[in-house]
Amino acid sequence: MIENAEKIVVSLNSTNENCKSAVDCINNAIKSMDKIANVDEKYNNKLSELKSIYYEIDEFTRDIEESNDELYFDDNERNEVETRLDLIYSLKRKYGNSIEEIINYKDKIEEEIENNKLKEELKLIEKDMDKLSKELHEIRVEKAQILNTRINQELKDLEMGKAEFITQINEVEKFNSRGKDDIEFYIRTNIGEEAKPLNKIASGGEMSRIMLSIKTVLAESDKVPVMIFDEIDTGISGKAAKMVGQKLKYIGNSHQVICITHQASIAAKGDQNYFINKEVLNERTHTNIKRLLQEEIIDEIARIANGDITDISRKHALELIHSV
Repeated sequence: MIENAEKIVVSLNSTNENCKSAVDCINNAIKSMDKIANVDEKYNNKLSELKSIYYEIDEFTRDIEESNDELYFDDNERNEVETRLDLIYSLKRKYGNSIEEIINYKDKIEEEIENNKLKEELKLIEKDMDKLSKELHEIRVEKAQILNTRINQELKDLEMGKAEFITQINEVEKFNSRGKDDIEFYIRTNIGEEAKPLNKIASGGEMSRIMLSIKTVLAESDKVPVMIFDEIDTGISGKAAKMVGQKLKYIGNSHQVICITHQASIAAKGDQNYFINKEVLNERTHTNIKRLLQEEIIDEIARIANGDITDISRKHALELIHSV
């Protein structure tokens, strides 16, 4: 303990000073006794006793000095320790009966402070997010009108002039991956009908033409590498089929397009053509796919355009292939 160290140091210093004083006195006595030591043997014996006492006290003094050197006492350190002890006693009165309880309380307060800081930071972040989401919502509303107009024009080209494509953007309370917007695409296929979500359209042909319209508008920004269109030619005229073929050709410039069709004007726009047919062998139905060569492509387009392969139908097939 600090208070014991101080007490020991003071006592040892006092003892050392007194011993040194005693050594000096005995040393003077030895000098005096030495003058009469040869007069009588008893004086000589007393001189020997004095010298023995002198050596013992001198050795004791050195031991005291060594003990004093081994001790360390700093008055500033004592003050610091006492101040710290006072602080600990004060903390115990306020926050717990032990050091462990005080530390646990400190950790709890630090955690609460950190949580409050995080909450404040979160509020600032949410404020910025809310501002950005509102800006994003306004941009979406503006762009949605452009998107609707362009897609509806594409639908007219594909003989769906009575259809209406609608982008519905609703603001929600909680943030999601799109900010604070819930976006859904709707379609009204006939005048007077209720607009339905795009995924509720039953007709495969209608869905294919709607998706073709969307993909045509989004061709440059759409990241989907492969697009498959089936039944896209269902219920459309030759004029619309020609338009479908042109749009598929346009999308094919930036995507891999696979289209199953019975329309010659659509097949004529393909970069590669495959013939698919079914046959029964050993009472099992098999589907065959054959990649057509150039001459075979001309013949097949001529066949599906006119029913027969003739010079005229082949000429017509070539016109379809090379038409813009």
